[in-house]
Amino acid sequence: MNDLATPSSVIASAARGVPSGTPAPWTVLCVDDEPNILSALKRSLRTENWRVLCASGGAEALDILAGDNIDLVISDMRMPGIDGAQLLEQVRQRWPGSIRILLTGHADMNETVAAINRGQIFRYLNKPWSDEELRATVNQGLDLLALEREKQRLEVLTRQQNAQLHDANALLERRVEERTAELNHAHQKLKRSYLTSIKVFSGMLELREGRLAGHGRRVADMARKLALAMGCSDDEAQPIFVAGLLHDIGLIGLPDTLLAKSAARYTPQEIAQFHPHPVIGEQSLMALEELQPVATLIRAHHERFDGQGFPDKRAGSDIPLGARILAIVDTFDDLQNGHLVETALTVQEARTVVRHGRGTQFDPEALDVFLHITEPERPRALRPDVVITSAQLEPDMVLAKDLVSTTGVLMLTAGQTMNALLIKRIREFELREGGKLLLHIKPRGQG
Repeated sequence: MNDLATPSSVIASAARGVPSGTPAPWTVLCVDDEPNILSALKRSLRTENWRVLCASGGAEALDILAGDNIDLVISDMRMPGIDGAQLLEQVRQRWPGSIRILLTGHADMNETVAAINRGQIFRYLNKPWSDEELRATVNQGLDLLALEREKQRLEVLTRQQNAQLHDANALLERRVEERTAELNHAHQKLKRSYLTSIKVFSGMLELREGRLAGHGRRVADMARKLALAMGCSDDEAQPIFVAGLLHDIGLIGLPDTLLAKSAARYTPQEIAQFHPHPVIGEQSLMALEELQPVATLIRAHHERFDGQGFPDKRAGSDIPLGARILAIVDTFDDLQNGHLVETALTVQEARTVVRHGRGTQFDPEALDVFLHITEPERPRALRPDVVITSAQLEPDMVLAKDLVSTTGVLMLTAGQTMNALLIKRIREFELREGGKLLLHIKPRGQG
């Protein structure tokens, strides 16, 4: 059935909380001081499915209204004591949900208008009335009442549903925030584990030659610092940092004798062995999709700004910025560890040598920034690192230096915050391997 054809009795059922499909009888109160008028009203209304109550005066009507749920009141105008106008006014004030109809047998319109205004009645009917008109008027009033109650019910339901929806949205937002925080935490943890794994792998590569130990980590740290100083974002500096850790991965296949030898003493045959290592490094990372930007930098880190480098003789801005950065910091560190010269240079000597490569071997802009950020600073009054044993470790302590085993394996990186699980692992390692590890810890309150 179309909703527009729904009878008022069914709407009333919903408004009163009666199960759907069960018509709820309306209650009509007729008020008149003449018994024959009351009887006539009951006869006129009996053809409908209504519960009809009668009161012989205003006082009795108020008592009935106070003890029952009255949907509609039909009141005579002229009654002793409380007249119709006074009664309907009180009904409006105390039971505003009840429809009010006035019966009047007098032609005095002033009184009728006053009654309408004071009682805000729905309709007024003249005596004698037409039964059809009376029933039609009552039906219209009850239909209006049913619609009003349904409107109120739907408004309450809407407020409840809106409140539930608001609570559900708030709960969903909290859960999304919590889940996002969890994912960010997991991502940062994975990112730290990823970088630590690369650092460990880089350190294991350098175990073949003690002189190179720590070279990858130093190059990576300085390369990231230089990239940030040149305006790169953290995301842009990240692959440069990783490329610094792995830039010499292509050397893994070279003989130990060649790695132990200074490049200044390489024979032409040994140079021919050494030059392919950037290409080998790129190829070794081919299967790792996320490391392809890193592989590109590894291939180009021995290119020169003047185009005289290897393996592709790229020049100027055709060389990726990250590779131009790596070329500077790799050379700077190799000058100090003796890989490029017979005798290792000091920091100031190494700075002088790389300065001479400005515009030829190195990107002049990158080199200028590098020389600026590596300018020796006046020593700051920092408290020295605290050196302790594992027995003195406590949660929340922070490593000031990398923790390296006696065999040269990187175990933990600088900046690692201690927790109970890490402390337990370190102590168990000492028990298995024998000996004691010394740990450099940042003083409390020093970042």
